[in-house]
Amino acid sequence: MKTLAALSGALLLLGIFTLGPGLLNPASAEDRSVTTVPVDRSQLDPDTLSEADWKAILTAHEFHILRKKGTERAFSGEYWDSHAEGTYVCGGCGEPLFSSKHKFESGTGWPSFFQPIGEGKVETRVDRALGMQRVEILCARCGGHLGHVFPDGPQPTGDRYCVNSASLDLVMVPPAAE
Repeated sequence: MKTLAALSGALLLLGIFTLGPGLLNPASAEDRSVTTVPVDRSQLDPDTLSEADWKAILTAHEFHILRKKGTERAFSGEYWDSHAEGTYVCGGCGEPLFSSKHKFESGTGWPSFFQPIGEGKVETRVDRALGMQRVEILCARCGGHLGHVFPDGPQPTGDRYCVNSASLDLVMVPPAAE
């Protein structure tokens, strides 16, 4: 029975990584840039928002990732190869989560960071989905799903926070005046 479960999990993963954007990216690329209700997300009180409120605020793709624990295909997100300087904030509530100073090239196809921007910004939870055990990372303010953390990152932490681009927004540092 365990062999059948392991085989099923492997086939599911193979399907996820080979079937393309329809399975993991239910929305088109254009959907990422369109917000249904224009709102300063940093001013929201996440504790008061219903599922319908989240659906009105987030794009379908953001909702799938942040509220339904979805995953975008590797190398498909907006920030996986970004080298821009700034602060990565939660795409759901605007909470600062990661600094570009902590971002590194992991080769995985997702934005990767070796630590959050500060203590208490990111929460962790055991995730047993897809027939494996991982450590899920969530925004501590709104509970939005960000991705997972793995113990194979660079020093000084040894951690790799593997994050879905759709769960983030980048607040870029303005260029220095010359």
